[in-house]
Amino acid sequence: MSGRPASRGSVTVELTLVVPALVLVLGLLVAGGRLWFARATVVEAAQSAARAASLARSAGTAAVDGRAAGQASLRTAGLVCSSTTVGVQTAAFAVPVGTPATVRTTVGCTVPLGDVVLPGLPGSIQLSGEGAAALDTYRSRR
Repeated sequence: MSGRPASRGSVTVELTLVVPALVLVLGLLVAGGRLWFARATVVEAAQSAARAASLARSAGTAAVDGRAAGQASLRTAGLVCSSTTVGVQTAAFAVPVGTPATVRTTVGCTVPLGDVVLPGLPGSIQLSGEGAAALDTYRSRR
C-alpha cells in the first residue's frame, strides 16, 4: 500500500445517493411541464370560445358556437377532463351597434392528476381560464 486510504466502492455509494435525486428532479420537471401545458390548454380553449362567439350574429348562436369551440379546443389538445364547463357571456350583443362591446368566456376543466402528473396518482386539479374577444363595432347584431 502506498499510504492512500482505500476508496473502493465509493463511486457505487455516490451513484446510489445521486441517481435517485436526479431522477426525482427530472420527474418533477416533467410533471411541472405537463401541468403548465394543461393550464395553457384551458386558457387557449377560453380564447377560442370567445373568438368563435364574437363571430356570431346573435347571442343564442354565440353561446352555442362558443361552447362548441371551447370543448373542441380541449379535445384537439388531448386534455382529458373529468368534467368541463364552458360559459359564454353574451350581454355584449345587447349593446347598440357603434358601441364597442366584448364577449367574455370562462372554461373550467377538472383534470385527474393521474393524467397530468404521474400515472396512478389519485385526486384531481381544477383548472380555469378566461377569454375575451371584441365584437365588430359596426356589424349588425340580433
